[in-house]
Amino acid sequence: MSSATANLAQARFNMIEQQIRPWEVLDAQVLELLNTVKREDFVPAAHKALAFADMELPLTQPAVDGQAMLAPRVEARLLQDLAIQPTDKVLEIGAGSGYMAALLASLAQRVVSLEIEEGIARLARTHLQQAGITNADVRVADAAANGFAACANEAPWNVILLSGSVAEVPAALLNLLAPGGRLAAIVGDEPMMRATFITRTGDASFSTTQPWDTVTPRLRNMPEPSRFRF
Repeated sequence: MSSATANLAQARFNMIEQQIRPWEVLDAQVLELLNTVKREDFVPAAHKALAFADMELPLTQPAVDGQAMLAPRVEARLLQDLAIQPTDKVLEIGAGSGYMAALLASLAQRVVSLEIEEGIARLARTHLQQAGITNADVRVADAAANGFAACANEAPWNVILLSGSVAEVPAALLNLLAPGGRLAAIVGDEPMMRATFITRTGDASFSTTQPWDTVTPRLRNMPEPSRFRF
């Protein structure tokens, strides 16, 4: 093993043991996936040295607000808490680098990932292709446009993941969940947002949990609630 390979392996080990396990990510399958899907291969070239750092990484040069890879511990916890099944059809909003889509696709039957920026979508596709992931499809779309029309084409979804934060979960997305389907989003405003998991328990019934707090960049063009109060 070369010294560079050994250094990468050590950095990955440190990420898992020092950032991810302490965040209560203990699922053996998820931890193994973090070891085998090479995060450094999805990081923009300018930030390779920071691939395993406990921080968000810009996807563009110069950095654009909101266009970033989420911190590794946030990605890992979302993945664990969604409990992806091999038969799941997954919708991701915000493809970013393609790393989360790669993790999801390694557990699910199929992933469709929507990305609003064409250049970032191209990058995600390249990363997934190079990683040998064949069951994740990255599409250029403004997910929220026309009442989430781009998300509805192949509904219902078993899992919907918003890879970024929203002010509130749009009801239109909940209607696209299959019975027993799960949606995950980071909801709220700075300085505190809540990881929100919503399960469809019936035609018009849903159960919600908010098990942990974090702060992530806003997804673009998502509906904002009215600030007016009467």
